[in-house]
Amino acid sequence: MKTRAALLVQTGQPLEVVEIETPPLKPGQVLVEIAYSGACGTQIMEWRGDKGEDKWVPHCLGHEGTGTVIETGSAITKVKPGDKVVLSWIKGSGLEAGGSVYDWDGRKVNAGGVTTFQQHAVVSENRLTLVPEGLPMDVAVLLGCAAPTGMGAVFNVLNARPGDSVAVFGTGGVGLNAVMAAAFSGADPVIAIDPSPTRRALAVTYGATHTVDPTEGDVLAAIAAIVPQGVDRAAEASGRPEVMEQALRCTRMQGGRAVVIGNARAGAELALDPALFNQGKSLMGTWGGDSVPDRDYPRFAKLIGSGRFPVRDLLSHTYKLDDINTALTDLAEGRIGRPLIDMSAG
Repeated sequence: MKTRAALLVQTGQPLEVVEIETPPLKPGQVLVEIAYSGACGTQIMEWRGDKGEDKWVPHCLGHEGTGTVIETGSAITKVKPGDKVVLSWIKGSGLEAGGSVYDWDGRKVNAGGVTTFQQHAVVSENRLTLVPEGLPMDVAVLLGCAAPTGMGAVFNVLNARPGDSVAVFGTGGVGLNAVMAAAFSGADPVIAIDPSPTRRALAVTYGATHTVDPTEGDVLAAIAAIVPQGVDRAAEASGRPEVMEQALRCTRMQGGRAVVIGNARAGAELALDPALFNQGKSLMGTWGGDSVPDRDYPRFAKLIGSGRFPVRDLLSHTYKLDDINTALTDLAEGRIGRPLIDMSAG
């Protein structure tokens, strides 16, 4: 069958919305009709070429979304036609079937185990999780990346506890979910650091008790004015090496922890004063918030569906597939928290 998709044909150039032919399903693959897709900094980096040489162009993009199962390949046990599913880059249970190759007027189009910037996608079974009952399909998009990565970093990696002080550097979609998780954990204060006034305002609605504009002065001094001894936990979601250093430096001695969530540009390097580690501070990494979809997504769904925070404020701008380049530009320039691409829109 044919479907419309936004392809990366050349890095640094606008995505092209074209019609492609879906391939036959291999064992472990599922055909999904996409309802909604999100987008995050990873797609911005791929689009701009910040991840280095892209050997796979032209290729499909997108790694978080929701949709309905249309058809299953052999050996599928996790989902069936008609099921509403979350599509996520984080692997869960089920078969790993690898990527696919679509046809674009005789030209091969590569795709990984999950892609979502298209109306129909062939997806590996282990990138699918049933949409938790009661969670709308648009809001459930957050379970594909933003929630498990941001919330998971706070819950699973930093192990934030009631009364902990937490700083979150970068409050895009992932960072805002980290802010929300800190608030859910009972952390106080929760400090959000971001140059975008739009994102700082969102952070307050998501539970931040304080915000810091890094363009207005010394970030570490601003944090120290709030928590003189240093914060207990810090999460970095900007992808900037100098911010990663700040995240570690702002933590307290003898037990302060910082986690790097953001992806840096290819070739970037991080320089740290070794004395920071002699002070008893820890710098940690994470792969998707160390989240396990089948274990964690139902829990995250309950939190974002609880009504405590206005999660739709993060998804306040809806775009058509034809407007995908506008969505990515708005995201890259900090005008929105997270774009929502409605695949049913004309």
